[in-house]
Amino acid sequence: MALPGPVWAYQDLSSGHNPCRGRYALLAILDRPTVADSSCAVRQGRIVLEAGYAYSSLYPSANGHGQSYPQLELRFGLPHDNEFVFLPAERILARGANGYTASVIGLKHEFDVSSAWQFAAESLVTLPSGDPNQGSAGTGIAVNGIASWSPSSTVGLSLMVGVTSDTEPTNLGGGRYASFNPDGVVTWEFVPDLQLYAEVYGQTHTGVGQGSGYDTDGGIQILVTRDFELDFEAGTRLSGQLGRFFALYRSRIGPQVLAMRAGMTAPEMPKPFHGCV
Repeated sequence: MALPGPVWAYQDLSSGHNPCRGRYALLAILDRPTVADSSCAVRQGRIVLEAGYAYSSLYPSANGHGQSYPQLELRFGLPHDNEFVFLPAERILARGANGYTASVIGLKHEFDVSSAWQFAAESLVTLPSGDPNQGSAGTGIAVNGIASWSPSSTVGLSLMVGVTSDTEPTNLGGGRYASFNPDGVVTWEFVPDLQLYAEVYGQTHTGVGQGSGYDTDGGIQILVTRDFELDFEAGTRLSGQLGRFFALYRSRIGPQVLAMRAGMTAPEMPKPFHGCV
């Protein structure tokens, strides 16, 4: 769970400015549209809401097409560069397997290293929830490390690596499996409010008794205002059964708002991969 994981926002790196702050920071802060999460934590006193819709051609092809919505992710800025994240259940419409996914909670800490380098660590817990078709029969755990590098003011590179222990839905047996999950992202902000990205991600195990799976995706982000983003992307299967799709099409939004707090008044398909889609 949002280069991006770092999708990087345009910044004047010569000024020593942190890409997680500033006029275009929302492009860097959002976890979506990438599977990789952002190395930026939401600032204290702010809330980021991410939501979206996905349409996919399922794998194998006999399974037809699937839909997923509303793909909500709520992120709350905490003191000292920390954030709390909550991903409520999604509705999955898939031939013979309609249902709701499990809910996820987690914490992230951002390490402010330099204007060009950003690091973060996060831990996510999948709650034993959802329904028998798409939920989680037991508690799942994910630990991710995220590193982002901006070689220039318009180009960003990000790597997220994670380890997970998850359980399958009850109707698939509810078994537990572990996986190592790499994810690489490159972004290019060709004008200040428009950003392109490409990503390759995978898991060493996609289920109980299953081998590795790898997918790729790419798309465009549009910064409509300083606090509102809209994106469109498409993805495809490379190997294995990660996400169980041949092709995937998504659209998402990502607004951020000021939260109410003392001294301040208010003026964002199944995911076996945490920090994923």
